Amino acid sequence: MKKELKCAVIGLGQRGSMLLDSCLIPMARDEKQPTLSAVCDIYPDRTKEAADKIEAAGLPRPKETLDYREVLADPDINSVIIASAWESHIPIAVQAMKAGKYVGLEVGGAYSIEDCRLLVDTFEETGTHCMLLENCCYGKRELMVLNMVRKGLLGKIVHCEGGYCHDLRAEISGGLQNRHYRLRNYLNRNCENYPTHELGPIAKLLDINNGNRIVSLASHASCSHGLHEYIIKNRPNDTALVNAEFCQSDIVTTVLKTELGQTIVISLDTTLPRAYSRRFTVRGTKGAYFEDTDSIFLEEAHQRFDYEPKKLWGNAAEYEKENLHPLWQNYIPQGGHDGMDWMVLHAFCEAAERGARPPIDVYDTALYMSITPLSEQSLAAGGASVAVPDFTRGKWYMREDIADLRYSLERKRGLLEV
Repeated sequence: MKKELKCAVIGLGQRGSMLLDSCLIPMARDEKQPTLSAVCDIYPDRTKEAADKIEAAGLPRPKETLDYREVLADPDINSVIIASAWESHIPIAVQAMKAGKYVGLEVGGAYSIEDCRLLVDTFEETGTHCMLLENCCYGKRELMVLNMVRKGLLGKIVHCEGGYCHDLRAEISGGLQNRHYRLRNYLNRNCENYPTHELGPIAKLLDINNGNRIVSLASHASCSHGLHEYIIKNRPNDTALVNAEFCQSDIVTTVLKTELGQTIVISLDTTLPRAYSRRFTVRGTKGAYFEDTDSIFLEEAHQRFDYEPKKLWGNAAEYEKENLHPLWQNYIPQGGHDGMDWMVLHAFCEAAERGARPPIDVYDTALYMSITPLSEQSLAAGGASVAVPDFTRGKWYMREDIADLRYSLERKRGLLEV
């Protein structure tokens, strides 16, 4: 049975504001779901701005608070979207689950394995769900390739790659002025700090936590020069930053191994000049997909181009008609990030309305976020391999109740199987 979704947004910085502007307000206004009941941030100007926008859209003005505990104590609110600073994600999520609020948790790495275990323990104790709002699981190409893999077109999958390759030097160095949390992370930690964009789609494709699992990882890191040189050039009068030593390496590369023998390589690359990429790559016994050239290579169709790969660049569009994922068929992208934000929030709302297991559930959430502290451990040990915990407690190979990505956009087209 569906219930009215009365939602609070906790954290109204760059990400929380984007979700509100591009997705949540239009959803609440046009589809009457969810009801935006409260907005929360530690900065009063942010809560006021958010409430003003909601009211200007013709919706009831939400409650404004600087203390998320007031949100959790409100019996009228039954769901929360947490888009606060990374270090507060899991502590707030745990308290929200204990308060019976269905949780949508924005992405970012965890700060300890214990926090990840606590997230799972809390779900198992309370039965209240937590969904990681990993929008890249809903990317057009990611889902098309997933569909092709399900059809067997790429054969047995052997290896995948992904990356968060995004020049963030301006954002990080402006952290104090913009009240952004990334700066303190880059000053104090060295790790794969943002693993979920690249890992989420790969984990779904490889059936991680649903017949497969990640068993180990090893991380290696470059030196750290990118931010320092950028600051000297662009912020020479910022004495504190000019003299700062950043712990975060410019590039961190992590190799993961699965129970079924596949390898995964993910990269964090955020402090050197480059164009944006998630480097989504899938290699199978019959073919491959390469995001950076947006190309499909199928052995039977393309072997003649072995030495002329540029002739295949951009050919992935040719495969859309037959292989576009059902969620993207007839979908006109709306909201942020080419429509992915809209899709992931729809999936969240549809699962929360029913109190059902979300498509990216607490076990996925704990695993994806755990890559950060595990990479930190590996780097501290000189790149040593470390074991990846099984947050399902041995149930990864026999879970029959796991949701797929099928919830999204159900209101428009009905439940869709992958």
